Order: sequence, then C-alpha cells, then structure tokens
Amino acid sequence: MPQGKLRGGLRGEVQSTVRENYGSKAVTSNFKSRVVHPRNPKLVKGSPEDDKIKKQAPSAYMAEMQLTTDERFKLTYEMRVPQIIELLDMSEQTLQKFTTMDIEEPLFQPFPSDIVFQNFNPFETYQVPLQLRNNDKVARLVKVTQTDSPYFKIISPHDVGHKVAPGMDTVFIIQFTPDEKKVLSGDYTHELICITEREKFLVPVKAIGARAILDFPDEISFGTCPVKYATTRTLLVRNIGNSDAKFQLLVQEPFFVTPDSGRLAIGDSMQIHVDFKAMQTGDHGSHMILQYETGEEIYISLYGAAIDYNIRLDKSTVKMENAFISCASQRTVTLSNRSDIIVQFKWTNFATLREEMQHKDRFYMDLESEENVEKDEFFEECLSDPTLRDQMSILTRKFKNKMQAIADDKLLYGDSIVTIDPVEGEIWPNSQAEISIIFKPQEACNYARTIYCDVTGRESRLPLRIRGDGIGPQVHFSLDTLDIGSVFINSQHSYEVILCNMGDIDAVFKLLPSDTQFGPQFSFLPAQGIVIPGGYQAIQIHFCSPILGDVNEVFEFAVEGSPEKLELKILGSVIGPTFHFNIPKLKFGVVSYGFVNTRECTLVNTSLIPMTFKVRVPADGWINEETRSRDSLIDSNISDTGSTIMPSPKEFDITPSRGTISPQGELDIKVDFVSTSVKKYEIALVVDVDGVGEEILSLPIIAKCVVPPITVSTPLLDYGRCFLHHPYELLVNLVNESDLPAKYELLSQVVEDVTPILYTSPEPKGIIQPHSVKEVPLHITAECLEEVTTVAYFMIFGSSEAPLTFKKLWYCVGGVL
Repeated sequence: MPQGKLRGGLRGEVQSTVRENYGSKAVTSNFKSRVVHPRNPKLVKGSPEDDKIKKQAPSAYMAEMQLTTDERFKLTYEMRVPQIIELLDMSEQTLQKFTTMDIEEPLFQPFPSDIVFQNFNPFETYQVPLQLRNNDKVARLVKVTQTDSPYFKIISPHDVGHKVAPGMDTVFIIQFTPDEKKVLSGDYTHELICITEREKFLVPVKAIGARAILDFPDEISFGTCPVKYATTRTLLVRNIGNSDAKFQLLVQEPFFVTPDSGRLAIGDSMQIHVDFKAMQTGDHGSHMILQYETGEEIYISLYGAAIDYNIRLDKSTVKMENAFISCASQRTVTLSNRSDIIVQFKWTNFATLREEMQHKDRFYMDLESEENVEKDEFFEECLSDPTLRDQMSILTRKFKNKMQAIADDKLLYGDSIVTIDPVEGEIWPNSQAEISIIFKPQEACNYARTIYCDVTGRESRLPLRIRGDGIGPQVHFSLDTLDIGSVFINSQHSYEVILCNMGDIDAVFKLLPSDTQFGPQFSFLPAQGIVIPGGYQAIQIHFCSPILGDVNEVFEFAVEGSPEKLELKILGSVIGPTFHFNIPKLKFGVVSYGFVNTRECTLVNTSLIPMTFKVRVPADGWINEETRSRDSLIDSNISDTGSTIMPSPKEFDITPSRGTISPQGELDIKVDFVSTSVKKYEIALVVDVDGVGEEILSLPIIAKCVVPPITVSTPLLDYGRCFLHHPYELLVNLVNESDLPAKYELLSQVVEDVTPILYTSPEPKGIIQPHSVKEVPLHITAECLEEVTTVAYFMIFGSSEAPLTFKKLWYCVGGVL
C-alpha cells in the first residue's frame, strides 16, 4: 500500500498518500478518499451503554441498516469520551509533565468514537478515517496500534512521529477487507489502542454482517376501545433483511402480543397479533420491544384509549319476597348490552380486581406454609428412610397442582342463601340477559347481600344489592309465664304447657340446658320434638327442689331456623315445712341447783311433707371453771324419793332430740333440765330441719336456779366421856325450811400424824327435802386421852356461802377397872 501525506481538499475531502509494508517491500499508492468529515461533532459524555437507552423505531433501524459505510460515517454527529485502559508516566514520555486536561478524559479525542463498517462485500477494501484531536494546550504525541488481524489495517499519516499542535487533528485511516467465510458467520469486532503521552485508550471497531429486518410499523394505534375488551390488530410482517430473523417481542399490560417469539427466513412473512385490553379507562401508551438474536432492540410505539360502554343493570337493588326457611322466592334482573361488541360477564363477591387478587394471595400464603410444613416432615422421614427421597417429586407436583388450581379459580359468586343463575356468560351486541335471583333463607332473620357483576366494557363492577327476610316457624306457648306459687322443699309437682305452631312449616324445637340454681330441678317431657303446621304439643313440666328460695327461671327453646329463642318464664318460691310448738314457752320456774326438772311439749308438722328435725339448746354444754369445781362435788349415785343428780355438764336432755314427723303429724318432746348455775335462764329450744336450715323455730325457756337456805339445829354435839378407840354416834340436824330440796356433803376430815379424834358419817352426802330436817349420823373415835373440841363442815351443793359448821365436844378416858 502506498504511503503519502494528507492534504485538505474542497468540502473536507481527504487526499492521502499511504505507506504500507508487505514484508520488507514498500508499496506506494495514491488514492482519493470519498469520506467527508462531519462538521462540528458534538461531544457526549457518558458510557457507550447509554446508546442502548435510546429507543430506535423500526423505520430508523431499517434506514440505518440500509446505509453504506460512507453514508453512516457522514451521518455521525456525536462523539464520546473513550475508555482509558492505562495511565502512563508523563515524565518518561515528555518534558511537558503538566496538563490542564481532566484525568478522566484523554489528551486526544477520537472521532468517530467507534468505527462501524456495514453493507460490505467479500474481498473488497473499505476504509474509515480516525481523527484524533489534541485537546491539551501544548503539543502532544499520539500513535495508534492494534493486535494482529487479517481484516483490519491502520494507515498512519506521514507525520506520525511528530507532535500535534494544540487543537489540531491527526488522521489515521482504518482499512477493512472481509472474506466470504466471515461474512456468513456474523460480525467482525476489533479494537484500536491509542497511545498518548499520558494514557492508553480504546477505539472499538465493528463490521456489521448480515442482518434481519422486519418491517414493523413505527406505531400501532388501537384508537378508542371498550375497557376490559380485547381489541386486536393483526400485522403482516416480512423479513426484508439479508439474514434469517430470530426474534422475541416484549410488551407490557394492557398490551399483549401473539406469538411473542419466532423465526422468519429471508423474504418470508408471518402474522403478528397485538391485543389491547385495558382494565382501566383512559389513555394507555407503551412500547413493544423487538429483540433480534443479534442484540438489537427496536421500539414500536403502542397506543390505545379505553372508555366505558353502555352496559348496565336495570336495577341496582332487589327486595326479595319474604320466604319461609327451606322455601324459596325468585326475582329477575336484566343485564343490557347497548354496544356493538360481545361482552363477557361474571358475578363475584369482590368489588375490585385488587380485592380479588388479595384474596388469592392469602390462599397462596396458606398453601406455601402448608407446603413448608409437609416438606419439613418429609425430610425428617427421609433421615430414617433414605428411599423416600424419590417421592419428593410427588409432593412438589401436589402443591404445584394446588397452586395452579388457585390461579385458575375464577372466584365466581357462590352462596347457599342467595343464588345467581347464570353466574357467568356472554351477551351479544344490542341484546340483554335475564339474571335469576333465588332466595332460600335458612334462618328467620334479615338477609343482605351485595354482589358485583364484572362485565366487559365497564371499568367498575356493577353492584347489585339484594335484601330479603327469612320467616321461621310461628310457634308460641299457651302462656308466657307459669306461676307455681309456694311449693314445699323436696315435694313433687307437675304442670303442663301447650306449644302451638301457627305457621306453615314444621317447627323443630329443643330445650336448651339451664345451669342456674333451680334450672336443673325442672324436667320437661318431651324436651325436643316437631310440631306440624297448625298442630299442638303438650309439654309436661316436673319440679322437685331440695333448695329453698325464690324461683325466677327463664327456659329457652331453640327453634330450628329461628335466631330468636322461644322463652318460658316460671315464677314461684320453694319453702320449707311449716310447724310449731303447742306451747308458747317452756317454763321451769324456780328450780333447785343440781336437780332434774322435766317439762314436755309437742312439735306439730302442719305441712304436707315429712319433716326430719333436730332439737337442741344452742347454749347448752358450755361450762366454766367454777361450774366444773362444783360439779366435782356431785355424786350421781345419791338418790332420795326418786330424785337423781345428773353428772353431765350439759344442763338439758331432750328426748327425742331428732326424728321425722309425718305430714300433718305431731311428736311429744320431753326436756330434762339440770341446772348447774345459780342464775336466771332466758334461753331457747331451737329446731333444725334437714335440708332447710338451722334454728328454723325456737321455743323460749324460762327458769331460775337457786340454792335453798340450810341451817344446823345442833351446832354442838357433846359426846361426854368417851373411851379411847371406841366409836360413838350422835345426829346432826340439817333444817330446810324452803320449798326446794337441797344437797349436802360432809367435808372430809384432814388426817394428820397426830389427830386427837376421827369422825365419819355413813351418810356423808344426801338430799334435804323441802320443809324437813335431815338427821345425819356422825361417828367419832377418840385417838388420845384428853378433852377435845373439834369443828366439822357441811357444804350445801351450789351455795356460794361458807360451809355450815358445828362443834363436837368429848372427853376421852382410858379403861376403868
């Protein structure tokens, strides 16, 4: 290749003399380049990747691919900052070590930033000039190198070894000679390395081979379309390029394309269907991206406007006729289509598509949790039995099918109370559909439903409000309140109420259990059953309560199909047995201390039930220390004229103290009273009734306990002369002038080592009857020879005074010969 120098010509034409070395032989050739340099190219800062952001229309791509290399170069008006791959030490290259250029920008700006060859023929030579402009303020050196390539060559300018003045250019010619084999296999790529005094940067070189070109329009407009309706545009696309087309089409909702990928031979054509189905009204714009196998992306503009069409329901609210439970009523609404399209409709529970998707998302989450649990259990089983691992695919397929079932679910309206027929369908243009609404109440209550019709041509779903009342069984009792009055405890009582059915359907009733105080004491027969329309049912009520109190019970009956309970109120009171004593008081009068006094009374049961009772004196049995000391002086074996001294600390003995009195019967009760305290008694005899309570009835007891005054009529006993160790007897007279008997006791003699006399009595204890004198014999025995006077003591039982005293006088002598 000849070597020459560049000279500027008219219109920016470049004339050059090029030197090429083929081995050791130099060849010189003169040529005139037809490439015209663009004037004032614009520097665009950014990476080459930013070029991909630019959206290229099909017509622009088609025009670009049809350009020759020279035509494409002439239409290049932008240049970029090249990629710096290495920084050099300027001190080793030049004495001008300082520069005003930014480190991110090279000292020389290349133009074009990337060199492109296209529409070339095999074995022909093509060339593009590479212009390097010195952007620094001082003269700088630059050279261009490359790796060995059989297709690309660099033709340097004649002053390649000289510095380039500031703001001036140096031009290198890049030659490209393709071969036929490479053309068939694809693109050529290469890189030029530009070396300045500070850095190395790259200039990419690319030779574009054969390309497929599909003649898509730049814009596809759908115009005004009904919302939620698929409007289709069919395109006949032909491959006008010079290579088979393998492509992929990408769109975003509300646009859809079929097919979204394919392969098209040179000159062949195929149909592409682009659909527009907007779910919301308004203008919608997007791009369909055509991706070639070779990497190019072509943007096709899409536009469509969605509007609501005249599709409506003839009414938005429906009042259903009232119906008995298990029966049905029916109404009809009309869905009219006043448009020129076939519309699809379905009834659903959800007001918006968003609510519908949220409902599905909850199912997805639940199913995912269930899958994780089953997988964890499966993995634990696999640890013990590794052969089960082959069944993992079965578990995965199971949940995959469930996921698909959720995705395919249309979520159509379904309800056992209000049914819609048909629940989905289609309506032809300028036609209408009759929608049947069937109301089947299951309970006697007010029903309200709001359902939505998702129909093509309307953005918002059409609401339909449905109201209806369910009528339950018309049953009631013959009376609302049953007053049982006063009943005795544990007594059996029976009552009857009538349950009437005044409605047109069977009434199935059932008594609800009651956990109140008196609820379990009632029994109903029958407790459940069926009352036919116009029929009656007698219900027996039995009542027997072991609990006293007022009865205020409300019994509830559940009637099938009725939300309200049927109530029966029962009032009354449970009382204990009625009884009384035949006397108002139990009077003992004035009694003597320690003697038994008996009184009798009669307990009368005036009720109609037997009465089990217990009679007691609450204050009886309590004794203090003083009483205990006195009780120790009582001898229970002393008796006189049938009187007995009671040894027990209890003062009252009741016979019988417990028992059962038959209905309207009576029982005599004997009360024995032994006073152990000198006081006035004002206490009561109380009656406890089993199952009722304690101290239900009391009978006052009035008594006064005294100690009769006793005197000694013989204060001195003179035994005269007594022989030693010989017993003698005299009588001590105890006088009782009162109306009450008294008890006495001779206090025991305290015997010491030297006791002059010993005395005893055959009757040391006894009873002194009223208005009488008790003669108590007293025996003495002299123990020493002297005249002795001794004092003896008589204690009156219960008396708080000092014991009675008397003296004994004797003169003891020895034997007389």
